[in-house]
Amino acid sequence: MRVTAASAEATEACGARLARALPAAHPQALQLHLHGDLGAGKTTLARGFVQALGYSGVVRSPTYTLVEIYALGAITVVHADLYRLQAAPEFETLGLRDLAMGGHVWLIEWPERAGPWLPAADLNVTLQAHPAFHSIELQAPTAVGLQWLSYLHA
Repeated sequence: MRVTAASAEATEACGARLARALPAAHPQALQLHLHGDLGAGKTTLARGFVQALGYSGVVRSPTYTLVEIYALGAITVVHADLYRLQAAPEFETLGLRDLAMGGHVWLIEWPERAGPWLPAADLNVTLQAHPAFHSIELQAPTAVGLQWLSYLHA
């Protein structure tokens, strides 16, 4: 599935749609991996996602904190930016394995930096900046991801 976003607000709206289409609770954390170059809109999409679930504060890129956690009632969003990881095994030091449980959704920017240490994505979201718009491509490599995408069309 491919979406075109002509503004930051449209990218946030795409994130909000993904949040509203979340599948029912699963025993493991849902994995949404965000791919794209610097400035492609990964954090902007994450902002729309978190705010659509009821967070009213400022959603910033966790570039320096590495992980931000948003407890939003029945759902906890774990937003991680792995850009600053020097080697994949550093992923383990973040303590995210303790948050790999039902009711949690992981939004992971720069997932390739964690290599095999990161659980597989349910949804891969690839963002690309173009001169007049951003393209957002969604791919679902798991059954849960396919269900998630089907809810976007409902």
